[in-house]
Amino acid sequence: MTIQCEVAAKEASGAPISFFERYLTVWVFLCIVSGIALGQMAPSIFQFLGKMEFAQVNIPVGLLIWVMIIPMLVKVDFGALHEVRRHVKGIGVTLFVNWLVKPFSMAFLGWLFVRHLFAHLLPSDQLDSYIAGLILLAAAPCTAMVFVWSRLSNGDPLFTLSQVALNDTIMVFAFAPIVGLLLGISSIAVPWNTLIASVLLYIVIPVILSQLWRKKLLSDGDFDEAMHRIAPWSISALLLTLVLLFAFQGEAILKQPMVIALLAVPILIQVLFNSALAYGLNRIVKEKHSVACPSALIGASNFFELAVAAAIGLFGFKSGAALATVVGVLIEVPVMLFVVRMVNRSKSWYEASLSQ
Repeated sequence: MTIQCEVAAKEASGAPISFFERYLTVWVFLCIVSGIALGQMAPSIFQFLGKMEFAQVNIPVGLLIWVMIIPMLVKVDFGALHEVRRHVKGIGVTLFVNWLVKPFSMAFLGWLFVRHLFAHLLPSDQLDSYIAGLILLAAAPCTAMVFVWSRLSNGDPLFTLSQVALNDTIMVFAFAPIVGLLLGISSIAVPWNTLIASVLLYIVIPVILSQLWRKKLLSDGDFDEAMHRIAPWSISALLLTLVLLFAFQGEAILKQPMVIALLAVPILIQVLFNSALAYGLNRIVKEKHSVACPSALIGASNFFELAVAAAIGLFGFKSGAALATVVGVLIEVPVMLFVVRMVNRSKSWYEASLSQ
C-alpha cells in the first residue's frame, strides 16, 4: 500500500466526528430560520447578491461551493483505486446500488409522492422542479461524510477509501448523463449546456485543484495539519450558502410551511431502502461486516453539496429544485446516524449467516 493510501486510510478510520458535523441538522435549521428572517428584513441586499452573476453562475455562491467541495476532495486519494480488487463483491454491490438503483428509485419516489400523492399540497408550478432536485440529490454518492459514517460503524477504511475514489471517478463521467436521462424521463426540460457547465465547475475543476493541492501538502509533509486547519471550511461555506438560499426562498416557505416535511418523505424512504438493499446484498454475497457497513452507508448517503450547487446552477436560487436538495441536507445526519446504529446492532445477525 502506498504512503498516500496509508495517510488517507488513517484519516478515514481515525478522524472523529466534529461538533459541527454531529449537529449539522441543528445548524441547517438555524440557517433556515435566519435566512428567512434576513430575507424579509433586508430583501435589497439579497437581491443585489442574486444579481452578481457571470455566464449565468452566481459568483458568491460559486465561490462558496468551491470552498465546500474542494477541502472534501483533498481527502480522496485516487491512488487507492487499485485497492478495489481486495473487495470485489462489496465494491460491486455499492456500484450497483449507487448507479443503477438509487437515482432511478428516487426518480420513481419523486414521481409517486410529488406528482401524485402530495401534488395537491405543493405549489403546482414547482412540482417538476422538486422532482429535479430529488434526482440531483440521488445522482451523486457521498464523498466526505461517508468517512465519518464508516468510522462509526468500524468499517474497513481501505474499502471506504477505494470506493469513494472509484465513485468520484465515475461521477465525472456519469453524473450529467444520468441526470439528463432521468430529467428527460420525468418530462423535465434538460438544460444540457448548464448541466455540462455544472459538471465542469463543480466536479472536474474541483477534482483537479484538490488533487494538485493534496500532492503539494503530502510533498511538504503538511497534510495532517492542513486537514485540521481547513476542516471547518466546508461546513461553514455550506451554512452560508443555505442562509443565502433561504433568504430567497423565505416568502415561498412562509406561504407553504409543510413543503419541507413533504419533500423529506421520499428522501427518507430512499435512504432507508438503499441502505437496507446494500446491506442485504452484501450479506447474500457473504462479504464481511466491516465492508457491508460502509457499503450500505455509501449506497444510501448523498453528495448533497454537489446537489445544492447543481440545483442552483440549473434552476436558480428560488427554484423548488434548490429547496429539495436542502431538505436532503436537513435530514442527512440524523438518518445516517440511525443507519449506523442499525448496522452496528445487527452485527451478530449478519455474521451468523457467514458461518453457515
